[in-house]
Amino acid sequence: MPTALRFEMLAKCGYAARGAVFLLVAGLALFSGVAGAQPESKPAIAALLEQPFGRLWVGLIGLGLLGFVAWRIAQSLGDSDGHGSGGKGLAIRAALFGSAATYLSLAIFALGHALLFSSDDGGGSGEQGMAQWIMSQPFGSYLAILVGLGFIVGGAITAAKGIRRTFEKYIQIPGDKRAATFVCMYGLIARGVVFAITGVFFAYAGFRVDPEQAGSMSDALQWLQQLPFGSVLYIVVAIGLAAFGGYNLIAARYRTVKKPSLEGMKRTMSLKTS
Repeated sequence: MPTALRFEMLAKCGYAARGAVFLLVAGLALFSGVAGAQPESKPAIAALLEQPFGRLWVGLIGLGLLGFVAWRIAQSLGDSDGHGSGGKGLAIRAALFGSAATYLSLAIFALGHALLFSSDDGGGSGEQGMAQWIMSQPFGSYLAILVGLGFIVGGAITAAKGIRRTFEKYIQIPGDKRAATFVCMYGLIARGVVFAITGVFFAYAGFRVDPEQAGSMSDALQWLQQLPFGSVLYIVVAIGLAAFGGYNLIAARYRTVKKPSLEGMKRTMSLKTS
């Protein structure tokens, strides 16, 4: 099998795994009142362990997420999508590298549970742990505020990607599948909203110098629920997270995947050493 084709399969398996995770998260969000579970990535994976062949499915998701990590590294360090070395391009690639780190942690969590190497039930908030680590560094509270602002900007960009349909630059959906385009738009907007709210919580934690104030996806959904018409907003956004899972499954089918170029890696390394 050619190297380019193997890499494409790796990336698309990664999108499929991320899609499965967000479908699980959306399921927990919609039924959290009954099940009492937190609608977050790690609790969603932990909940899957209780199903028939649960460890097998969790192991497959973990392996798929490793493929997604490899793809994110190719996008960030190898510039597979051609964002370039300008200010905007570097900002996008830095965000993609941060995404690689996030999903690497989730992949390790899934594989650890599938192979019985981990006893963590996934109940903690990764955002609070990250906030605590950042605030332990010099000027940590200011860094936390900057990270929170980065989340807010990232959420706005994600939502705009859905509104403006810029995802179509990389995902070529056939013209007779308009419903798939709507699913992508809906999912990206919902994910952007949740991401931005999480960023507000993170920035507020930095402002208060209190890591406990850093909110997770579950906290963002609960905050929406407290607003006027909150129950409706909660359901709309929870279904939107399911749509984001659908967006990833659509990307697994139609996403254009380019192998990272050696030239892109060299440019990235030259920027780091200059």
